Amino acid sequence: MSGPPRPAGAPAAARAGKVTLAAMLIAAAAAILFSSKSIFIKLAYAVPGLPGAAPVDAVTLLSLRMLFALPFFLAVGAWAGGRKKSQPVSGRDRLAILGLGFLGYYLSSYLDFIGLKYISASLERLILYLYPTFTVLLSALLYRRTITRRMVVALAVCYAGVGLVFSHDLLGASLRGEVWTGGAFVAASAMTYALYLVTGTEVIARVGATRFTAYAMTVSSIICIAQFLVLNPLSHLDLPIEVYGYGALLATVSTVLPSFLTAAALKQLGANNVALFGAVGPISTIALGALILGERINAWQIAGALLVIAGVLTITIRPTATPD
Repeated sequence: MSGPPRPAGAPAAARAGKVTLAAMLIAAAAAILFSSKSIFIKLAYAVPGLPGAAPVDAVTLLSLRMLFALPFFLAVGAWAGGRKKSQPVSGRDRLAILGLGFLGYYLSSYLDFIGLKYISASLERLILYLYPTFTVLLSALLYRRTITRRMVVALAVCYAGVGLVFSHDLLGASLRGEVWTGGAFVAASAMTYALYLVTGTEVIARVGATRFTAYAMTVSSIICIAQFLVLNPLSHLDLPIEVYGYGALLATVSTVLPSFLTAAALKQLGANNVALFGAVGPISTIALGALILGERINAWQIAGALLVIAGVLTITIRPTATPD
């Protein structure tokens, strides 16, 4: 196996090629809702606060998101762990869940939240969408998996697309250092999420996707809340009501709901088909950024987005095997 990690096996309906309209709509909705995270974060940062500063910092906003999401994941974890067919989680897997919860859900999200303070939602989503390319590189580095010529071409196409949009934003920025800073934080976010995928695949297979997600998200939530309590005084919670509203939307609309929709889509479509609909994410972010945030859509953005999507799909969607 030389591509990005994916759930083992595929549902019978997906293997047989039976793709229902409802399943396609669910997969597309999940991609759009996940992508809406960037919009809610930018809106929260834009709420009027102190002169020259946002009313909320990345640590506080991330904590609000996970505080609102925590009850949902505790409930799902209790339900998944209490089922009769659930096997006890080994001590080794418990340690792995702690580490992966820190890496994939806390650290990756924290870096992303910081990055969005400096760059547009559209550029953030394109950089973040590079994570499948990072899984390929990490798999080759850590597990000596082969990078094929097809993958090399796809990687080049992806990075050319991001470079196109990044250079456009950089040339048009009044503070170019902010574009570099924001891009670096979001790229680090994509890399940590890719590392989580590469190192966590076997744990997810042993524990079960639903139970693992609930447990790892619970760990992440506790870390986020603890970070806030250590770094910030409680007075930082004295925020405009709009910020709390965006925190609740981040938790429910951009975190909990798309997690369950993706799980439902995977059961019906399989990982390859769900990956196809994941390409809706960057496009929806560009559209929502223009409609809600007033970000301008230009030919550079469209061309870059198409290149990134084409490259990622080339890596993610494996060709059908043919007889030798």
